[in-house]
Amino acid sequence: MAVAVAAARFHVWTYRAPAIVLGCAQRSLRQDIEPKLEGRACLLERQSGGGAVLSGPWMVGVSVVLPHGHPWLCNGLLESYRWLGQLHVAVLADLGVAVHSLPAHELPRANEQAGRTVDWACFGSLSPWEVVDGQGRKLVGLAQRRQQTGVLVVAGTLTARPDWSLLCRAMGHPQDEPVLRHRTVSCEELAGRPVAPQELASKLKQALGCALGVAYCRARSTAERTSSKRSLPKYMSSPT
Repeated sequence: MAVAVAAARFHVWTYRAPAIVLGCAQRSLRQDIEPKLEGRACLLERQSGGGAVLSGPWMVGVSVVLPHGHPWLCNGLLESYRWLGQLHVAVLADLGVAVHSLPAHELPRANEQAGRTVDWACFGSLSPWEVVDGQGRKLVGLAQRRQQTGVLVVAGTLTARPDWSLLCRAMGHPQDEPVLRHRTVSCEELAGRPVAPQELASKLKQALGCALGVAYCRARSTAERTSSKRSLPKYMSSPT
């Protein structure tokens, strides 16, 4: 968001290989983490806060950029998550995944139900409008970054079980692996069948295009899409 955002736009991501993405407050841990990875994952940093995220072939990501004043941002910081959480619920229902988006007033009960939190990991606790199953296990995590130029809202959905052992050992908290397993769930587990990341990505693109009034691929030429793919990091892919 180097320049002012004039209109809503979005992108849906899948991931070729594992990567650990640190929040800005975790940058000082980088020197301790890199030797533990032994080349098994990329180590990245983001400019926003929050806990570490483990992306990989088990995740589908969504990035939505909105201009200030957009209707989805008009009801405050926490409510601005609501539309993206509920959109994911509707898309996942079409895949046979029964979940709901968590209102703020349900948070205390849901966190208590899920047990001990893991504060250093994004999927180690719950926030308003994130997507959970009937047992309060987290399926979709949400975050956002606000700048003078616009607002970036992001989501990450677990299509399969992540390699929590990789994340916990790299971060120096191997004892938290069973906690993360207990607090999270995947599309595959809830649907009772494998859910391909590309399948979910395709449905999310259609839903976001309708909700935002944005054409995902038709608005971009083949040359633009090819150039965009060439510039992606090796661990990411951009489904069309």
